[in-house]
Amino acid sequence: MSAYACQPEKGSEQAVGWNSVCQAARFHEVWALTRTNNRLAIEAALAKEPLPSAHFVYFDLPRWARFWKKERRGIHLYYYLWQLGIYFVARKLHRRVGFDLVHHVTFVNYWVPSFLALLPVRFLWGPVGGGESAPAAFRRCFSLRGKLYEVLRDLARSLAQLDPFVRLTAQRARVGLATTEETAAGLRKLGCRKVTVLSQVGLPREEIVRLGGIAVRQGNPFRLVSVGNLLHLKGFELGLRAFARFESQFPASEYWIIGDGPERKRLVRVAEELGVARSVTFWGTIPRSQVLEKLAECDVLLHPSLHDSGGWVCLEAMAAGRPVVCLDLGGPALQVAEETGIKVPAISPEQVVSDLAAAMTRLASDAMLRARMGCASRRRAEEHFGWDEKGQFLARIYEEVKKARSSRPSEHSNLDFDSF
Repeated sequence: MSAYACQPEKGSEQAVGWNSVCQAARFHEVWALTRTNNRLAIEAALAKEPLPSAHFVYFDLPRWARFWKKERRGIHLYYYLWQLGIYFVARKLHRRVGFDLVHHVTFVNYWVPSFLALLPVRFLWGPVGGGESAPAAFRRCFSLRGKLYEVLRDLARSLAQLDPFVRLTAQRARVGLATTEETAAGLRKLGCRKVTVLSQVGLPREEIVRLGGIAVRQGNPFRLVSVGNLLHLKGFELGLRAFARFESQFPASEYWIIGDGPERKRLVRVAEELGVARSVTFWGTIPRSQVLEKLAECDVLLHPSLHDSGGWVCLEAMAAGRPVVCLDLGGPALQVAEETGIKVPAISPEQVVSDLAAAMTRLASDAMLRARMGCASRRRAEEHFGWDEKGQFLARIYEEVKKARSSRPSEHSNLDFDSF
């Protein structure tokens, strides 16, 4: 397994790497290649709970090359070169160990190749994401910084897809696992012949149980919460405008925004211009334990992100029995079902603001509906997004890949999995 990001008791990419290794080790012997700076955290976790079937191999580029990734300035270049470096490490290991399968796990990004695909071993790629983009109609509402970001991101992705090693990675993959339908289309375009959708988002069993213990909130005021970095792509301005429309009918309501980032001053100004500043609280960045405490004090999670391959907070809210209102885009749209929340089409900013306000009104007016959605959310989180269940799903894919005889899957491959 290639797991550049891999640390226990973390979220996002680190959680994907660590939990993927742990789950694979339930069924197979695993050699996990990861960064040296993950070592202390991994060894501390293994001291508490050993993983006899997992072997960790630590690798980093020479010290003189590491300045590139300081403050994330050159992290993509560093990661590219790291991927190249672990190819030689893995090739030596393969001669000694003899691998049956190579699986790239993190980063969850299809723009960068995995050079492990060059090994003479069956190769599994993903889940990888990055195919999501903000719909064009929404870009006129972005700040200058946001517009520039989207242009540069689109350019970088287009150039990366011309990389012959990215195409080779896709073409050599027995199965490409995509985090969203948008990324699945990108993998097919690169030549990946068998693609299935698998969200990278998951929670450990103990976390689901702990979040499941959060009581359903009773009483007033009706309170919405959004959590995330305050970036243009998170759509918080849409959330504020929808809340202003909703608050005119439910003046006792509140909207909490947790997180920080370059858009904060702009969002504060928008709240003031809309006349809802007294009902909106910007909590800034707070520890995750406090985020979950704030979540327990709210009725509904509002997640208006315009492109998001994951969306961990949506799953956390579902596990805590909170309905989720999100856009029908990317990873959140895969997590949220009709019975667990409300997904709003993303056609235009005006339409989204109107539909989000209508969703808020519907949920604020019907406590029984919130309760039903909350129960369904807990059930869906437990049945589909626990890491144990995801591990079993991956184990089935491994077995099918192992049985395949040809060097690459054909158009009529029997690897036919439903979206997870």
